[in-house]
Amino acid sequence: MSNIPETGRTARVTIRLVVLQVLVFSLLLTLGGRLWYLQIRNGQEYTDEAKNNHVQQVVQPAVRGSILDARGVPLADNETKLVVSASRTELMKMKDDGKAVLTRLADVLDMQPKDVTDKVRLCDSKTPQPCWNGSPYQPIPVTNKATTQQALQIRERAEDFPGITAEPTAVRRYAAPGKANTAQVLGYLSPVTDAEIEKAKDSDSPYLRSDQVGRSGLERTYDRELRGKAGVTRYEVDNLGRVIGRAKADKAEPGANVVTSIDARVQAVAEYELLAAMKEARKALDKNTGTNYKADAGAVVVMESRTGRVVAMASNPTYDPNAWVGGISGKDYAALTGKDSNFPLLNRAIQAQAAPGSIFKVIPTTAAVNAGYDFNGSYPCPSSYSIGGQTFTNYESKGHGNISLGGALEVSCDTVYYALAHQQWQRDGGTKPKKDAKDWFYKTAHQFGLGKETGIDLPNEVPGRVPDRQWKQKFWAANKDAWCKQGKKDGSFVEKIAFENCIDGNRMRAGDSVNYSIGQGDTLVTPIQMASIYASIANGGTVHTPSVGKAVISADGKKVTEIKPKTQGRLPMNASTHKLIDGALAGVATRGTAAWRFQGWPQDKIPMHAKTGTAEVYGKQTTSWFATYTKDYSVVMTISQGGTGSGASGPAVRKIYNALYGLDMAGKYDPKKALLPQPQKNLPTIQADGSIDAPEIKPYVPAPDEPVAPEGVAGPPPAGPGTRGGHPAGRGAGVQRVGD
Repeated sequence: MSNIPETGRTARVTIRLVVLQVLVFSLLLTLGGRLWYLQIRNGQEYTDEAKNNHVQQVVQPAVRGSILDARGVPLADNETKLVVSASRTELMKMKDDGKAVLTRLADVLDMQPKDVTDKVRLCDSKTPQPCWNGSPYQPIPVTNKATTQQALQIRERAEDFPGITAEPTAVRRYAAPGKANTAQVLGYLSPVTDAEIEKAKDSDSPYLRSDQVGRSGLERTYDRELRGKAGVTRYEVDNLGRVIGRAKADKAEPGANVVTSIDARVQAVAEYELLAAMKEARKALDKNTGTNYKADAGAVVVMESRTGRVVAMASNPTYDPNAWVGGISGKDYAALTGKDSNFPLLNRAIQAQAAPGSIFKVIPTTAAVNAGYDFNGSYPCPSSYSIGGQTFTNYESKGHGNISLGGALEVSCDTVYYALAHQQWQRDGGTKPKKDAKDWFYKTAHQFGLGKETGIDLPNEVPGRVPDRQWKQKFWAANKDAWCKQGKKDGSFVEKIAFENCIDGNRMRAGDSVNYSIGQGDTLVTPIQMASIYASIANGGTVHTPSVGKAVISADGKKVTEIKPKTQGRLPMNASTHKLIDGALAGVATRGTAAWRFQGWPQDKIPMHAKTGTAEVYGKQTTSWFATYTKDYSVVMTISQGGTGSGASGPAVRKIYNALYGLDMAGKYDPKKALLPQPQKNLPTIQADGSIDAPEIKPYVPAPDEPVAPEGVAGPPPAGPGTRGGHPAGRGAGVQRVGD
């Protein structure tokens, strides 16, 4: 038992408690002081330092999906290349803005220093190509053609090349299988811009700074499907750039593959034959001008009659879409866009508008029947037709006596249509139209789908033009001031026309109507519109929306989204009228204006239907048109300043059909040579690893040329000059009329 008194023990415990309390209060006071020091006195300093600890994103670009033809042959895919890129952000931190680094880089890459610096400068309204139009914060590709040795030099001498990377990267490749370029259909890519990133940031498919975006063609239409989703790994780093943690990682998802209705073999044939036809046309003499035809541009469309799917679409002049991969050079950009380039980026199959000439006549034929005229009635086909003091002539100033509407289609008799259009114009009130004017010829053109886009899944399609009364009024209102300023009552021919247009240019004149009736005057169409119309006649009258995309298949091949054909309605003709027009177009190919191009064709096995067209263009040589169809396909070709329809375009269209069905010029059938005796129905199979068992495509080897037209003329030689109202408004002295 302790001898310490109870009072002493209590005093010692009390002292210890006091000491403990003092210690606790001291610690609390110290902690409070420290908090005040950190939060109040030096709070801003530590806040600024904490801001330097941030999340850094490392982007793994998604592999862009391939664009395949109908059999799975890649038209556009990817290949791994050594890509040398420059970080503009790092270069701008240097005293000389990275000029020394870029100069050393140019030496390694065997490039000129200016070419390298131009690649990394930013585009604006005053900066010509080459320049960078993407985000300034993403790596800018300098070249995608670096060798292994060049890449090793850059990586081994990293201290000499700060901000420069050399990495294996998947880049776009436009394969051109069998020399099927398909440029305007495929389109091209370029880097995403900051404006596009900002616009899409709240969408379900936002852009990353590393993305490439489709700028035209299928690359643009199906950009979202092809692009996939980039992988992003987020790291937390301190103010010195040291990784202090990994926040989150999203795995990259490769883009889907787009299967098209294009057949690379037919595409190669179409491209080759279009170019060959243009070259041949340039050898022919235009007897109206005394010079050779220029044949400066052209297009051809091959379409499935029953679906509206495009099997081939070629436009010339063309270009190599690989020029855009990795950034386009200044030289290439000038060649594609300069004033002397003839604009090869333009897809003339959907973006070139021209007067259709006589291939348009299926529309006024239908209009006449709908207006009450008998298809098999008797209509005079004189050599010319006069309205007031103006004479409109027939081809070669030749008459054919009294013929039916079917006969007028077969021999392409203009004067039959002149008379019908003039009569309807008078019935509708002439220059003072009735309130209930029927306007059959114009109404029917709209019902055929002209004057508006077809809706094909390619960007920037143009609508063409139906010059009806409403258009005349709008056109006059837009141009009245200029006409009134330029016009003179007793001036030159052009000044007289301007004067007359100033006064009453909004009125539908008789000359406007008769020129329109044969696809002349202010009428404008595109090749895709006419291919769609003739495909609709081929299938019995159903109008489909033309399409190129056939299916979207996921990268692993598990998900298939088929793009099914869409219908827009029917042509404005009943079954009886359709049968009669179909028969007349068959007659064009057997005994009419196209018969000389289809000699030996097996009409009993594969009925051919055709219509030729030679359109006059004010101030230019004639435009060649050739529109055709079988039960399977519609093929339409046009050549600007190329001469007559059957002369310039006819041989090429015949050869395209020969390749489709496996025929020679004598009509002998060889099934082993047939590319597509019937439209392709099945979709290609894509394996789980993304591989495709695609057949090899060999370059097209054309058959020997058939005999050319007599004396090298692009078409049957005209017997003599005729006159026809050639002024765009349907007035004036007239121009020479050449044949179909």
